[in-house]
Amino acid sequence: MMSPARTKYRKQMKGRHKGKAYRGGDLAFGDYGLKVLESGRITARQIEAGRVAMTRFIKRGGKVWVRIFPDKPITKKPAETRMGHGKGNVEEWHAVVKMGRILFEMEGVTLEIAEKAMSLAAHKLPLHTRLVSRAMEIGA
Repeated sequence: MMSPARTKYRKQMKGRHKGKAYRGGDLAFGDYGLKVLESGRITARQIEAGRVAMTRFIKRGGKVWVRIFPDKPITKKPAETRMGHGKGNVEEWHAVVKMGRILFEMEGVTLEIAEKAMSLAAHKLPLHTRLVSRAMEIGA
């Protein structure tokens, strides 16, 4: 699973997820992409599950890029612990994504295979997504 090798600060505050993505909203590498339609957080486990689902379906037929990275630490307090005693320990890593961000990209496969592979990946994610392609961007 993905996580940063090191961070400047061990714990972060939760933050808010409003607004649109002003970076990472266009296809940069592949012919097809999975674009998120709402803002939120995606865990490292969900990113990995989506990646594995796509690569297994295309059977080494194409190339896949993951365009997001989980760099936000999420803390949790132990079960049955009373309030107070500070912030909990870091348990998992999330990627904060805003509406319009491209999550995965793919090339070297047909449109039908890309649609099915991206659909399998989308089922692993907690946010609404849609398939985009270079043909859609050009307007053809």
